[in-house]
Amino acid sequence: MPNERILIVDDEKLIRWSVRRQLEEWGYSVLEAESGTGGLAQIRSESPDLILLDVRLPDLSGIEVLREIKANNVSIPVIMFTGDPQLDDIKSAIKLGALDFIKKPIDFDEFQITVANAIDRSQLRSERDNLREEIKKRSGYHEVVGRSARMVDLMNFVRKVAASEASTVLIQGESGTGKDLVAKAIHYDSVRSDKPLVAINCSAIPETLMEAELFGHERGAFTDAKAQKKGLFEIADGGSLFLDEIGEMSTYLQAKLLRVLEDQTIRRIGGVKDIGVDVRVIAASNRDLEQGVRDGTFRQDLFYRLSIIPIFIPPLRNRKEDILPLVDFFIERYNFRFRKGVKGITQEARDLLVQYDWPGNVRELKNAIERAMILEDADFIRPTYLPIQVTGQAPGYENTIPVTVPDNSEIVASGIIGNPMAAWRPLPTGRMIPVLELPKEGTSLEEVEREFVGLALKQTAGNQTHAAKLLDISRDALRYKMKKFGFDSESES
Repeated sequence: MPNERILIVDDEKLIRWSVRRQLEEWGYSVLEAESGTGGLAQIRSESPDLILLDVRLPDLSGIEVLREIKANNVSIPVIMFTGDPQLDDIKSAIKLGALDFIKKPIDFDEFQITVANAIDRSQLRSERDNLREEIKKRSGYHEVVGRSARMVDLMNFVRKVAASEASTVLIQGESGTGKDLVAKAIHYDSVRSDKPLVAINCSAIPETLMEAELFGHERGAFTDAKAQKKGLFEIADGGSLFLDEIGEMSTYLQAKLLRVLEDQTIRRIGGVKDIGVDVRVIAASNRDLEQGVRDGTFRQDLFYRLSIIPIFIPPLRNRKEDILPLVDFFIERYNFRFRKGVKGITQEARDLLVQYDWPGNVRELKNAIERAMILEDADFIRPTYLPIQVTGQAPGYENTIPVTVPDNSEIVASGIIGNPMAAWRPLPTGRMIPVLELPKEGTSLEEVEREFVGLALKQTAGNQTHAAKLLDISRDALRYKMKKFGFDSESES
């Protein structure tokens, strides 16, 4: 049975009584007000799910009450009552956002359907708003963790930028500092948050395709243009376009981008007319764009246009007080993702994390905690499962995934350069590790890497997950190396 609350705003007591009786019979909770000001007070204090509003009231007109409701961004659906429908009233109410008009005397069969549809729309709107708030929470400031004075000042500045009318923002910082998270925070804390945030990595798409991606194309503009396609600027209209690694964009496209920023219009490839767009461009780069201007690889006029509001994200090594809050944040995240109950990190591990400089910044720290969370089976993360770069020591072999090695410790690892380049020797634990010896003529690190990738795949019978763990790299990194060195990518994963 429904239990939504419906507010009746009508100065006729008999109308309120008959409508209330019927609504309560259908299972709704009912509130009443006999004037416009009384109705507005009920809306502020009770937040009903639906408002039934008479056009003629003793103090304010129903149209004035509706205008006040919408001026305060109240998203409650409103159905208007009237005994004398006037075309001007209907036009004004519909323009202000009234959902429907009900003529007195009320046909309660029709009225029941109208109310049920309005409640359904109210629920859908509420679910949409809740989802939107959850997206904001996950994509905005909640994701940017930092207690240091530099990060607090930075995020206060980001909030001002988000609330501003700035059409361009430039975010600079080393790789892994979280430029994409700051871009999301700017978008989702702005008046554009209801519109799309469209992102593209300028280094990931060839120049020949990049122009069509950004500006779109008309049918027949080139050989493969079999249909009209909107570009990202059109898709992001009213919202934001995030151009990541803009320093990799060609000077030709830089010139076209500058024109869009200046004119707020785009022209599809093969098109003959300009199309107006309202887009906030958020650009990001881990390169020194001022040096790019001096080198001639980045246009000076575009740099000045983008950097009206520059934001610089400091590297993690310069804000070490943010490391442990980030660690706690990632542990909470991965506890949920991996269904674990890790309570924290040991003091020894904390000291190691704080001492390390994190050249890969927040991304490197995130990856390190993810790896430790996967491997750790105790209540607290221990140094054992932190990367060798952090601990300065190779991981304990007792935690290494066992591989099948012949009993004969004299066996030569066939295929290793300089046959024999590596022989096996036992550890005290009984495990076997290779003893390496470079050939007299030398070799390349790339060739050594190729051989060890091949050896890991051979020892795990082609299982990519286990081979990646043996080499202490991600499975994606292993696949990249397999492709690079020509290994069969169809191995079991």
